[in-house]
Amino acid sequence: MSAVSSSAPSAVESAPRPAREVLPALSGLLLGMFVSMLASTVVSTSLPVIIHDLDGNQTAFTWVVTATLLTTAISTPVWGKLADLVNRKLLIQLAIAIFVLATAAAGFSQTPEMLIAFRAVQGIGAGGLAALSQVIMADIISPRERGRYMGLFGAVMAVATIGGPLLGGVITDNWGWRWNFFVALPFAVLALIILQRTLHLPPRAKRKVHIDYFGIVLLSVAVSLLLIWVTLAGDSFDWWSTETILMVGGAILAAVLFIVVELRSKEPLIPLAMFRNRTFTLAVIASIATGIAMFGASVFLSQYMQLARGATPTEAGLMTIPMIAGLLLSSIGVGALITRFGQWKPYLIVGSVLLIAGSYLLSTIHYDTNFALVSLYMFLLGAGVGMTMQNLVLVVQNTSKPSEIGVASSGVTFFRSLGGTIGVSVMGAALATSVTNLVADAKDDLTAAIVSLGAKGAEVAQQLQSGSLPKVSAMPEVVRVIFEDIYAQGISHSFLIAVPFAVVSLIAVLFLPNKPLTRMTTSERIQASEADFATVSVAEGMEVLAHVEDESEDDAAMDASSEASSRR
Repeated sequence: MSAVSSSAPSAVESAPRPAREVLPALSGLLLGMFVSMLASTVVSTSLPVIIHDLDGNQTAFTWVVTATLLTTAISTPVWGKLADLVNRKLLIQLAIAIFVLATAAAGFSQTPEMLIAFRAVQGIGAGGLAALSQVIMADIISPRERGRYMGLFGAVMAVATIGGPLLGGVITDNWGWRWNFFVALPFAVLALIILQRTLHLPPRAKRKVHIDYFGIVLLSVAVSLLLIWVTLAGDSFDWWSTETILMVGGAILAAVLFIVVELRSKEPLIPLAMFRNRTFTLAVIASIATGIAMFGASVFLSQYMQLARGATPTEAGLMTIPMIAGLLLSSIGVGALITRFGQWKPYLIVGSVLLIAGSYLLSTIHYDTNFALVSLYMFLLGAGVGMTMQNLVLVVQNTSKPSEIGVASSGVTFFRSLGGTIGVSVMGAALATSVTNLVADAKDDLTAAIVSLGAKGAEVAQQLQSGSLPKVSAMPEVVRVIFEDIYAQGISHSFLIAVPFAVVSLIAVLFLPNKPLTRMTTSERIQASEADFATVSVAEGMEVLAHVEDESEDDAAMDASSEASSRR
C-alpha cells in the first residue's frame, strides 16, 4: 500500500505542465489583473485634485481610499469561500464586471460622498480579483513552478503601476480627472472575452452550497465600526466619549458574535480551525504589516509629492517610480530564485527587514529632503513589499488542504487588505490631526504671508477657510512653502506608525516553518489524495476479504474435525 500511495504524487510532480498549456489560461487572468490595477493606479496621482475639485477635506481624502480597502477586505473572504463552492471562472468574470462598472460610475461623482459610495462598490469587485486570481493560479500552476511566470505578472504590474499614475496625471492635466475612471472599460471587455475563451479549469464535484450570511454581516459591522471610530475620533468627537464606547463596544460585540457564528456554521466564512496551522497564523500576522506598508505608501506618497513638494499629478506619477521599481525588481527576481532553488524563507526575512528600513526612513523626510534620498527610501520600501506580498500567499497555499485553498488564500489577502485599511485610516487620522495642529502653530506666519500678497491674499484666505484639501502647487510661493512644510511633517509622522507593525511582521516571518514547496497544482493534489484514498480503500477491502477467507477456512476445518469425531 505504501509503495502505491507514495508513487502517485511523485509521478505527478515529475511532469510540470508545459508553458504552451499554461500561458493561454493565464492570458485572461493577466488582463483581468491589469484592468484592476490600471483602474486603481490611474486615479492615485489625481486624487488630491479630485478631492479639491469636489470640495472635500483630508477626512474625505482618507475615506475615498478607505472605502475601497474596507469593502475589498470584507468581500475577499466571501469571494474566497465562494471559490471553494461554485464555478471559479464565472466568479472572476463577475468580479471584473462589478469592479469596472463601479469605477466608471465613480467618474460621474458630484460630491465626495458619491465618490466614496462608488469606490466602496468598486472594492467589492477588487476583493474578488484579489482572491480569485490567487486561487486560479493555484489551480493551474504549482507553488514551485510559479516563479517561472512571475515575469509575466511583473510585466503587467510594471505597465499598470508605472503607466497608470503617469497616464492618470496626463489625463488630469489635459482632459480632466473624470476621464481617469473610463480608461479601463475597453480593457475590461477584452478581459471578459479572453477569459471566456482561454480559461478552462478542471471540473469540480457538485455539492450543496451554504453561504455564511450572518458571518458576512457581523464581519462587516465589526470592521466598519472600528474604521469609522479611528477616522472620526479626535476630530468629530473626543477619543474618550460616548461615541467611542458605542463604536468600540459594538465592534467588539460583533467580533465575538462573528467567532461564535463561525464555530457553528456548516460553511464558515473564515474557518477558525485554520488558525491551528502555524504557517497560516504567522503569515496572517506578517500580511497585516505588508498591507499597511503597501497601501499606506501608495496613498500618502502621492500626497507628499503634490502637497509637500508642489508637484503636478503627472510629476507625482514620475516621482513615485523608484518605489514601483523596487517592487517589480524584487518580486520578479525573487520569484525566479524561488523556482530555481526552492528556498523562500531567506527572501521573506530580507523583505521584512526592508519594510522596517523603508518605513522608518520615510518617517524622516521633509519638504526639502534631497530627492535622491527619498527615492532610495521608496525603493527599499517597494522592494520589501515585493519580496513579501505574494510569497506569503504562496507559502500558505503550499501547506493548506486542497479543499481549503480558496479560504486560505483569501484569508491572507483579507488580513493584508484589513491591515492596509486600518493603516490608511490611522495614518490619515494622524495626518489630519497633525495638519490641523501645525496650521494652528503656523497661524502667525500664514497671516503675515497672506497680508504680503495684498489683494490676492483675500482669495487665498478664503480658500484656506473653506476647509477643503488645498491645491498646493497653485498657491503663491510664500504660502506654498509653509504648507509644503506642514504636509511634509504630517505625512512623515504618519509613516512612523507603520514601523512597529513591520517589526512584528519580521518576528512572524522568522518563526514560519521552512517547508519545501510542492511541484503539484491544487488539482493534482486533489487527484493524488483521491488516489491515496482509493489505494487505502482497496487495501482495507483486501484485508477484510482475507480475514473473511481465513474465518471460512477455520470454520471448514472445525466442521471437518467435528465430522471426523462423530464417525469415530
